[in-house]
Amino acid sequence: MKYVCTVISVADIKAARKFYEDLFSLEVYQDYGRNIAFTCGLALQQDFDWLVNLPKEKILKKSNNAEIVFEEQDFDGFLSKLKEYSNIECLGEVIEHSWGQRVIRFYDLDGHIIEVGEDMKMVIKRFFATGMTMEEVSVKMDASVEDLTSLLNS
Repeated sequence: MKYVCTVISVADIKAARKFYEDLFSLEVYQDYGRNIAFTCGLALQQDFDWLVNLPKEKILKKSNNAEIVFEEQDFDGFLSKLKEYSNIECLGEVIEHSWGQRVIRFYDLDGHIIEVGEDMKMVIKRFFATGMTMEEVSVKMDASVEDLTSLLNS
């Protein structure tokens, strides 16, 4: 068995496609009109109720029980780009997790939670830039030196 993709419900396939292409630079793999699959494994489905054979009222907006996660090398650049979308509802400000990764969460056009986090390699490099040693980064991130080295070399 192999994992294929995650399909999310969207009200307007054209608007959702533009949102994901413009903000996240996703590339379309397949376009079937009311279903679009991106190369990353995310798919958009208009008329989701029809697809899964449920009444329309069973398809909930802002169910807050899952999130779509992205990592970005230029996190500060992404934040600037995100500000161009005045209609985006953020779930608070940027936070920095105890392991050092900065993230922001917001709703997409259809109420799905999106998390964009700083690329983990960039977190390690940011720590190095402040003078931390690999051993200190290992303690901060609660990860072995071997795992961090492997991540940096991947």
